[in-house]
Amino acid sequence: MGEYAQSKPLPGGVKPAGKLHVADHVPELVEHAVRRGEGLLSARGALAVRTGPYTGRQPKDRFLVEDPAVAGTIDWGAVNQPVDPGQFDLLWHKALTHLAGQPELFDVQAHAGADPVHGVNVRVLTDQAWQALFSRCLFRQGNLPGRPEVNILAAGTCPATIAPCGARSEVFVGLDLAGRRVLILGTLYAGEIKKSIFSFLNWWLPSQEVLPMHCSATMGQAGDTALYFGLSGTGKTTLSADPRRKLIGDDEHGWSPAGIFNFEGGCYAKTINLRPETEPEIHQALGFGSLLENVPLASPSRNPDFSSSAWTENTRGAYPLEHIPGRVPESVGGHPSHVIFLTCDAFGVLPPVAALSPDDALHHFLLGYTAKVAGTEKGVSAPTATFSACFGAPFMPRSPESYASMLRERLKRHGSRVWLVNTGWAGGPASGANAGSRMPLAFTRGIVDAILEDRLNAATLRPDPMFRLSTLVGAPGSGIDPLKLDPRAQWKDPAAYDRAAADLAALFRKAATDKSLTSNG
Repeated sequence: MGEYAQSKPLPGGVKPAGKLHVADHVPELVEHAVRRGEGLLSARGALAVRTGPYTGRQPKDRFLVEDPAVAGTIDWGAVNQPVDPGQFDLLWHKALTHLAGQPELFDVQAHAGADPVHGVNVRVLTDQAWQALFSRCLFRQGNLPGRPEVNILAAGTCPATIAPCGARSEVFVGLDLAGRRVLILGTLYAGEIKKSIFSFLNWWLPSQEVLPMHCSATMGQAGDTALYFGLSGTGKTTLSADPRRKLIGDDEHGWSPAGIFNFEGGCYAKTINLRPETEPEIHQALGFGSLLENVPLASPSRNPDFSSSAWTENTRGAYPLEHIPGRVPESVGGHPSHVIFLTCDAFGVLPPVAALSPDDALHHFLLGYTAKVAGTEKGVSAPTATFSACFGAPFMPRSPESYASMLRERLKRHGSRVWLVNTGWAGGPASGANAGSRMPLAFTRGIVDAILEDRLNAATLRPDPMFRLSTLVGAPGSGIDPLKLDPRAQWKDPAAYDRAAADLAALFRKAATDKSLTSNG
C-alpha cells in the first residue's frame, strides 16, 4: 500500500505500536479483512460484515464540542447536544491510545467534495480493515492541495466511559468543528463515519456560500440536473439509479454559485428486499470492492439474502461510484431544473405527485415529512409520522432557517421547479382495516420521468390548502393515468380518507408550530 498516500504521524505525534497500513488499494484491504476474520466474501466478491449490536446510527449519543469559536453558529438542542471541550479531549486521548496500541491500524487519506474549491481532506484512522474499505468507497480518492483536513478516529472497538465524559452509553460520536476532529467510540456501524463528515460540511460550507443538501442528483442526456430530497427509505438512491440518466451522486451534495457537486466517492444504499429486476444498477454494483453490512449470506452459495431482516431491517451496501456505468465522472452538474421532495406517506393521504410554489416548497423543506411503517424500527407497530427539517435534521448543525434561506435564494435565482412525490401508500394506510397498497416503483418512476421531461409543466392543478400543495387533476400527454392522481378517489371509503387526511393535517400543523414555520412561508 501507499502508491497514492504516504504514512504520516498520528495526531499529536503519537507513535503506533503495531503495523500502520496506508489504505489505498482495495484488494489488499479485502485480503486484510478476510485474514483478520472481519468478514466473508459473497458469491460476487463483496465483503460481507456485521456491525455488532449497533446496526444504525445512535443520534442520542452524538455531541458537538461547545467551543466559543463556533457556539454561536450552532442550533443547540436535542439534535445538537453540547459536550465540554475538556471532556472531548479526554475521550480523544482514550481513542488515540487505544488505536495506537492495536497490532494493525488502517489509515485512509481521501477527500470530500468533487468541487476542489470547496472540498476538504479527510483522514480516517481505524483498527478495522473493513471500515477502511468503507471509507475508501465513500470518500473520494487522494488529497486536495491546500485544503483543510478533518481527522476521524473510528475506534468502534473502544467503548466510551460513561462518566465523566458526558456519554450516555458505550457509544460516543463527537464532532469538534473548530478543531476539525471527529471521534467515534463504541459502535462499528460505518454510517457514523459517513454522516460525521456530512455534518461537518453542513456546518462549514454555508460560510463558503455553498448550500449543503441531503439529496441525490442526476443529469439528463441534455445536461439538465435534477435533485431528489428525502429521508431514509423514501427512494433517493433507488430513483437516482436510473439507467436513462447519469448519476452525480446518491445522498450528499452542495449547491455552489457554479452548480451542483457531490460530496462523496461512493454510495451507501439500503439493500432490504433488493432485487435485480427493480434496482439493477445497485444490485450489479455490489461486487468485488464493495461492502455488505449486516446482510446474511446463504450457505454454501454465499449469495446475499437481501430479503432477510434477521439482523436488522437497516441492511446496507457500500460501493464506489465507479461501479455505476451511467455516472457523471466529474460528479458535478449545473443548476437544477427540477427539485423533487420525496416522501413515503404510510397513511395513504398525500397524492402521488404535487406541484409546490416557492413558498410552499420552503414550508415542506422545513417540515421534511415522511412516515415510518411497522417493522422498520423497534417499537414501531403502526404508521408513524416523522418530521426532519431540511430532510436531514440529525446532520444539520446550523438552524433549519439558515439552510432554507439559502435554498429560497437559489430556487428564485435559477427558476428551479419543485415537486412533491409520494412513494408511499395509495388507497389506504400501510396497515389496518382500510389498508391500501404501496405505489409500484414503475409508477413512481413514470411520474419522475414525466417531471424531468417537462411533461407536467402544463398540468391542471387543484390547490390543496390543507397540505400547502397543488394536486395534479389532469396531465395530458404525460402518460400518467389521471384516475390515480386523486388520492381520495383511491380509497374505497372516501369518508375514511377524509378522517385520515384531517389527522395527518393536524400532525403537519403541530410540526409547523413546533418548528416555528409560520413566519417562514
